[in-house]
Amino acid sequence: MNRRIVPDVVSPGQQLSTLEPDATVVDAVRLMRDRRIGAIPVLEGHRLVGIFTERDVLTRVVGEGRDPAATRLGEVMTRDPDAVAPDDRAIDALDRMSSRGYRHLPVVAGERVVAIVSIRDLYAAVRQSLERELQQRDAYIFGEAYGTT
Repeated sequence: MNRRIVPDVVSPGQQLSTLEPDATVVDAVRLMRDRRIGAIPVLEGHRLVGIFTERDVLTRVVGEGRDPAATRLGEVMTRDPDAVAPDDRAIDALDRMSSRGYRHLPVVAGERVVAIVSIRDLYAAVRQSLERELQQRDAYIFGEAYGTT
């Protein structure tokens, strides 16, 4: 599978939600709820300094008894997260996420975060590629008419 992160998995126009390290956990959770997303890149200016995820809420905030309204993202985010480039192969990102236990990866072009890719996004891309390959195989084996139905 040679699909690229952008534009094959994540559209170039993905609306990206970001916060700064001094935002509170409550700010982040409300943004995540409202946007129905599971992770937020944390930026200083345009530079990626961390990522805050649903897992961080559970393990570093709730699990440690912190007050979400008083806790700053800079205290509980994952610092200096791994990232992928827009032209990285989707299968390579999926392998990295699987082997390292990530569910979200920032997509960085140069110094700018351009998107977030989730394991769900990658799963959908891999599934779509596999379905297409199966259709092509069936069309080859059973004739063109089979593959066009």
